[in-house]
Amino acid sequence: MFVDIHTHHSAGSIYPAIRNLTFTEADTIFASDIPGLFSVGIHPWHVDDFSPELIDKMRTWSTDKRFVAVGECGLDKNSKASMEKQLSVFEQQIIFSEEIHKPLIIHCVGCFNELFELKKKLAPQQSWIIHGFRGKPELAQQALNAGCSLSFGEHINPESIRITPIDRLFAETDESKLSITEIYRSISIIRNCTSDDLNAGEKFISHFKL
Repeated sequence: MFVDIHTHHSAGSIYPAIRNLTFTEADTIFASDIPGLFSVGIHPWHVDDFSPELIDKMRTWSTDKRFVAVGECGLDKNSKASMEKQLSVFEQQIIFSEEIHKPLIIHCVGCFNELFELKKKLAPQQSWIIHGFRGKPELAQQALNAGCSLSFGEHINPESIRITPIDRLFAETDESKLSITEIYRSISIIRNCTSDDLNAGEKFISHFKL
């Protein structure tokens, strides 16, 4: 099963996908009976728009079985928001993730030291999946040592894929024009395995089938 662990595409694939929603989209989706698996979070580019009411909205939506993950959320050195504000909003979402027992889909650009320090400080029990990972194997190993899983998309470092354990290796389309099947096949070639061996996504969503 070709599971897309993180996408912004609203349709077009016959395979299971966790679609990342804006708050406006989530208002519509969770007031309807549209099927699917969804995540909602406050992106580090948008933390200056944060208010406690947004967490309250997510808490309400989290009772819907289609809400399967918090995110994407995290830290980004290119965000116009201060690092202090990013850390504050991200930490609140980590706490929320623990409260509702749902994993985090993490966006991290240039802030991995801060990310790992926060994980060590808070010792979360829920899964952390770093999406769109394209870093070098040394960074991948640090992330794995910190207890994170990695999701790979169109832009990858093959050596990082080779060292990531199968049970912590996910695939995604994000905003790519590539299909999830193409991404799975490219990963399977690098790993010298079949696409069926790449089953972390299938095991992950097996808890959330509607």
